[in-house]
Amino acid sequence: MGTRSRIGVMHGDKLKSVYCHWDGYLEHNGRILQEHYDSAKANQLVALGDLSSLDKEVAIPEGVAHSFQVPLDGITVFYGRDRGETGTEFKVAQTFEEFLEQCDNCGAEYYYIMQDEVWYCGDTYSSSSISKKLVPLADALVEVVA
Repeated sequence: MGTRSRIGVMHGDKLKSVYCHWDGYLEHNGRILQEHYDSAKANQLVALGDLSSLDKEVAIPEGVAHSFQVPLDGITVFYGRDRGETGTEFKVAQTFEEFLEQCDNCGAEYYYIMQDEVWYCGDTYSSSSISKKLVPLADALVEVVA
């Protein structure tokens, strides 16, 4: 069973986000986003729509085979690009509350938001210290390691 998450980027007052099925927890998706995704790369990620699994790179190197069935190590796997599915485009939320509804609707347990060059995170668990909040991802990762 996957640990679902939503990954988003703030554009003014709007939040564009995508669903990610696998490994949404801080130690995996959180660490990859913090260490490998700046604002430009986060925008590329969201532009390609919902994903099966996040990895360090978005782009497929030229001349290399990569698909949903046979993914290339280190490359993010998207439902649209790599599996040919439709209806996997990013969703737009006008408020944080609307974004949390999108998280609930897809079963996301964790969420990540790039805003002003900084990653933030939170989760949907009611007993967590980061539940339904925006916490700097770097700080949350320090707490996970401790």
